[in-house]
Amino acid sequence: MSESRRSEKATAVAAWEALFRAQVTVMRSLNADFPGGEISFNEYDVCFNLSTQPGRRCRMRDLTGHLLLTQPSVSRLVDRLLARGIVEKQPDPSDARGVIVALTAHGFDVYRQVAVQHAASIAQQVGAGLTDAELRTLTELCTKLRLAAGTSGRRAVARTVSESDPAPV
Repeated sequence: MSESRRSEKATAVAAWEALFRAQVTVMRSLNADFPGGEISFNEYDVCFNLSTQPGRRCRMRDLTGHLLLTQPSVSRLVDRLLARGIVEKQPDPSDARGVIVALTAHGFDVYRQVAVQHAASIAQQVGAGLTDAELRTLTELCTKLRLAAGTSGRRAVARTVSESDPAPV
């Protein structure tokens, strides 16, 4: 392997490590500050994702794809929200096997109340060490990285990592 290729890999791994460590630190802090009186952090994530969908509803399968949880965990989470009237389940008219999860009016009110407090915590945690210009740059870089990773993840290109490469986190 050439020295420049090794250097590129080391730079990419160092960037990943920094991004990962920052994300873990910020997430722990946000989780500790989360105003979880009515809904938990993970329940909020379900409500947030539903709130961004047309009609505040989507198929259970699509909701699961937006979350960093397994399908059984999402199902249990949705069932807990259903029992409290925050979401409702509806049959999917286009697929008898599918289920649509919808945020109720009550659920949207709960989500909005928590979102205001959570946004303040996010602004404090994420904005603490960065200027507005740096925050905009961070947003652009993360979006670019997400789009590139999504594209490369869809490619059917097999990559191998040699024994000498550092193991990414």
